[in-house]
Amino acid sequence: MLPADVTPQDLASAARNELKTLSKENAEQVARHLAMAARLIDDDPQLAHQHALAASRSAGRIAVVRETVAITAYAIGDFALAVRELRTFRRISGRDDQIALLVDSERGVGRPDRALEVGRAVDRAALPVEVRVELAIAMSGARLDLGENERALQELDIPELDPDRAFSWSPGLFAARAAVLEELGRLDEAAQWQRRAEIAEDVIGSRDADSETLLVEEIEEIEELELDDDADEPPSAPASEPDDAPTTVQDEVDEILADAGIDADGDGDVEPDDADENPSAR
Repeated sequence: MLPADVTPQDLASAARNELKTLSKENAEQVARHLAMAARLIDDDPQLAHQHALAASRSAGRIAVVRETVAITAYAIGDFALAVRELRTFRRISGRDDQIALLVDSERGVGRPDRALEVGRAVDRAALPVEVRVELAIAMSGARLDLGENERALQELDIPELDPDRAFSWSPGLFAARAAVLEELGRLDEAAQWQRRAEIAEDVIGSRDADSETLLVEEIEEIEELELDDDADEPPSAPASEPDDAPTTVQDEVDEILADAGIDADGDGDVEPDDADENPSAR
């Protein structure tokens, strides 16, 4: 049953546009099921999956419907179904939006070699930045599955791995690096990257990190970051960074914090200043 308060307008407009090939009545019903799947995915993934399947029974040839079935199948741990639905989604849509989920689903069914093959077949330069980061994390996980821990770390050495700034993808990327470093026995470095992940998560909060960038390291860590050994030296910032982007040099700390809108309270934690948000450097 669909709640009366769920309407087709609850579904994103781009998704509704894909339903225009259906009859009006069918399109509205499918849209409501998809909207319910999106509403429930975090709190009740099993019920979200049932709504996705209901939509699929009425509109199985629509890309967004198969995509939703795949996402909800992954959420409930049905990785075999997720693989099948993601392949169908790619065939219908011609898009690689969910390539990281496909790689991870291949891992879920115990095929890390196949997961790496799928990931390598994609032109990463053509992917949106968030998808590219998610793919790097999934590929790193597949390397860990195979016991290739050093290569798992290499998979995460991407331009988006900037330890000094927080983007929407930063917490997951930092945490993935921490996990690999722990597997390698580099516990001090692992703890440092895990702390960065936690700070990035706190700083971002509910903000849209696609439109802004914030400094994420603790003040006490700034000097330490400059002393990192070459084996774990953070890559250069993306070419799109402005020439006057802030650095982590100790004598520029005050200017950095002011530009980023972050206050320091003496215990090493950083908090965003909502009154002075830092504009995007992307």
